[in-house]
Amino acid sequence: MELATIIIALALIEYIIFSILVAKARGTYEIKAPAVSGDPIFERYYRVQENTLELLIIFIPGMLMFAYYISENIAAALGAVFIIGRFIYLKSYVADPKTRSLGFSLSFFPILILVIGGLVGAVMKLL
Repeated sequence: MELATIIIALALIEYIIFSILVAKARGTYEIKAPAVSGDPIFERYYRVQENTLELLIIFIPGMLMFAYYISENIAAALGAVFIIGRFIYLKSYVADPKTRSLGFSLSFFPILILVIGGLVGAVMKLL
């Protein structure tokens, strides 16, 4: 499970970086805590961070289930796509939210595969 752990750690580090970008944007655009609105660019960074958190809640257990029941190598590859997708999502969403589709797809579909694959693997093991 080392490979799955490394990918999960990289995804968490990416989230930490997104959090730092939100803090930086908060200072740049003078958004005083606890406010989460006021400047459109700040709000975009904030939404990327929040959306990433929402997906991590599904991604991490999906990674672990898929790695355990199906294949750690495939789980790691899907996890790498997720991480790249989140980076693309960040860049596109901050530039123009209408262009976020590719980044979102590269984040969402790997999660879907991880969770469904993990479920199928667990059911097959049970049977």
